Amino acid sequence: MEDIEILRGDKLVLRGMMFHGYHGVKPEERKLGQKFLIDVDAWMDLRKACQSDQLTDTLSYTDIYRIVKGIVEGTPQNLLESVAQLISSTTLAKHPQVTAIRVKVGKPHVAVQGPIDYLGVEILRYRSIDAPPN
Repeated sequence: MEDIEILRGDKLVLRGMMFHGYHGVKPEERKLGQKFLIDVDAWMDLRKACQSDQLTDTLSYTDIYRIVKGIVEGTPQNLLESVAQLISSTTLAKHPQVTAIRVKVGKPHVAVQGPIDYLGVEILRYRSIDAPPN
């Protein structure tokens, strides 16, 4: 129940980030690469920032953006699940104020029969479960 309460709180929202990466299991995905569409929700208490109007009391969107960019444009992974996990675990490790994170990784250009916006995965990770204090 505690984790559900976290998701009702404040969050930073990053939508529609697009990067070129080389993730996938097919040789052509590793050679040519493709576009990846990323959405991130990062839950954290924003009350202090709401009152102070100071960037030092929150987390800059660009900090999360840089994490996502580095991973998507970085070392190729076989699975989108692995890309999403790296984004979530890195964000939780670098930013202790984030209590939960949702990461969606989509591939807008896939060879399927019929029209689609994208195919992908979405994961949800909680600091209390997935990155407990040492």
